[in-house]
Amino acid sequence: MNLDALNKVANAMVEPGKGILAADESTGTMKKRMDAIGVENSEDNRRDYREMMFRAKDAMKYVSGVILYDETIWQKAKDGTPLVKLIQDAGSIPGIKVDEGTRVLAGAKAGELITKGLDGLDKRLPKYHEQGARFAKWRAVIDPTNISYAGLLSNAHALARYANLCQEFDIVPIVEPEVLMDADNDIDTCAAVTEWVLKEVFQQLYYMNVKLEGIVLKPNMAINGKKAAKKASVDEVAEKTVKVLKACVPSAVPGIAFLSGGQSDEEASAHLSRMNELGPLPWKLTFSYGRALQHAPQKAWAGKSENVAAAQRAFLHRARMNGLASLGKYKPELEKEAA
Repeated sequence: MNLDALNKVANAMVEPGKGILAADESTGTMKKRMDAIGVENSEDNRRDYREMMFRAKDAMKYVSGVILYDETIWQKAKDGTPLVKLIQDAGSIPGIKVDEGTRVLAGAKAGELITKGLDGLDKRLPKYHEQGARFAKWRAVIDPTNISYAGLLSNAHALARYANLCQEFDIVPIVEPEVLMDADNDIDTCAAVTEWVLKEVFQQLYYMNVKLEGIVLKPNMAINGKKAAKKASVDEVAEKTVKVLKACVPSAVPGIAFLSGGQSDEEASAHLSRMNELGPLPWKLTFSYGRALQHAPQKAWAGKSENVAAAQRAFLHRARMNGLASLGKYKPELEKEAA
């Protein structure tokens, strides 16, 4: 393990004004995205869509790194250029999703999930590194309305084992414990569960001798569930999220890149920006968004080559908005600039 190299990559991933594009949707998830815009979920269409984003050089100026799916990291563009090279040429760092989804965890609360993918990970990581990946992602899924210590401990320990393996092979682990926002819980429930989750995750990282200087944390924000009766304000989300992070995340961690978790594009930008206005903070705060970066360009693209320029403009707008949010400079009135 080269901790200096890991720390350099981790800091580059959270460079002020930039964030991470989560383009690691599985084939099944991409089918939902393609169905929504009336496009066949073929390998070529998935490649063409992602190539469109990676070639959007103006937008990619705001992207420090790109999380890829296993299919994508090996793909080549229509002209034969590896997609990884397009990302590198745009000044971004290629990364790779290495978990293999979830299964129900036996012996825990009914319906609790555990993330799969540790088996054989030590064989896959060197191949990904050789292909150009310098960071990886592993997502643990926590339901704030259905959580037990058995489920939490299992997921936190799996995250720590994954992170330990990544660092062994000089790959920065994105540590992603996601407390979901799908239920009807209020923001205080989310904040309390998130604090419990983060405390256990960092305990397990310590036990597995993971070097915090060489990771990036990807948590949820403290936010109400989508079905909650009361919606928290931007200020409340920002203040309660930062309070939880200060209580749980050591200052050795270079940066925190939030997932959007089902927030609207504008909400994800506004919440991140307000947090960055609350500084000074011991770590950099930025984004690692999937839907909150891609929803607008997917809709504009609609699978048609003549729409590529419009889709790239839509991507540029959202990337720029989130780049400003990572600096605490996003304003809702800037949304009028959208193409």
